Amino acid sequence: MADEIEQLSAAQRSKVRRLSAPKELAPDEEGGELNIVPFLDIIMNVLMFVLATVAVTFTAIIDTQPPRPAGASAAKPTTPTLSLNVIILKDGYILSAVGQRIGAGCQGTGSGLAVGLDPSGKTRLVPVGATGTFKEVREYDYKALTECAARLKGASPDFATEKQVVITTGADMDFQAIINTMDALRKSDKGDELFPDVMFGVPK
Repeated sequence: MADEIEQLSAAQRSKVRRLSAPKELAPDEEGGELNIVPFLDIIMNVLMFVLATVAVTFTAIIDTQPPRPAGASAAKPTTPTLSLNVIILKDGYILSAVGQRIGAGCQGTGSGLAVGLDPSGKTRLVPVGATGTFKEVREYDYKALTECAARLKGASPDFATEKQVVITTGADMDFQAIINTMDALRKSDKGDELFPDVMFGVPK
């Protein structure tokens, strides 16, 4: 005779139903998945704010070289060198060559400005600080500077191979004037190469 099947009591049947029923998840659990939509909203808002407030800046590259200190073991040149130096001032240019300053009008030796401002009185507008205002300034005589550099380079056959010029200027000098000065020293009016290697000197 088969064993009689043991019957579950009402309490046992209730406990079995309670344990086998699917558990309801809490609202913050959501099936074990992480809701990243709010985080994406925050990131997008921050990104849009950053892009809207970034200031756009433009950079310019100047083809030049830093000053090179002369070492104690540097060999002395065997032939005379021009060693052209140009100092940019508010009133014009002071030029030095072969260890001497050039006189006014790029003639002989002297101690003043070798090349002044444009004698035609041409002016241009330059910005004044961050105030949004402009002031008129006299233009430099770039043509006279080119002619002076060509005359100095052609003064001796020993200077024909020189390509370096040192430019010295103050921190408050107009940026465009420095660029125009470099261009005036690199080539002559006829397109001949003068001093393509531009270096900046340290003001004393």
